Amino acid sequence: MKKLIVTILLSILSAGAFAQKNNYQLSSHILDVSKGTPAIGVTIKLEKYNQQSKIWNFIDEKTTDSNGRVSDFLNSEKSNTGIYKLTYYTSDYFKKNNTDSFYPFIEVVFQIKDNNHYHVPITLSAYGYSTYRGN
Repeated sequence: MKKLIVTILLSILSAGAFAQKNNYQLSSHILDVSKGTPAIGVTIKLEKYNQQSKIWNFIDEKTTDSNGRVSDFLNSEKSNTGIYKLTYYTSDYFKKNNTDSFYPFIEVVFQIKDNNHYHVPITLSAYGYSTYRGN
């Protein structure tokens, strides 16, 4: 039995179910705190701020997986320093769950200053959200 549990755990870890991808510098996670479950299928758009032109430039757009995660923003093989914005399109998520909500989308602006990994999680409910720098 002990061997079976170890085998299952190793399988989960090797599949990357909870691990960040080492070749990407930015990840995000959404937890719907009103249900205590990951927010699956939420589109997240990544943009970078151009300080000269004062314009946001589109970088990428992804959808949260079955764990409420996007783990592969920004290839870490190049320098990614700068100011970024993640836009979480929450309206469709709440509509799919037949839940009225206050925020149609959430914008989180942050700065990458080095080559470390940056994780930007969101705790979400229909009438509130919170974010912080995770790891």
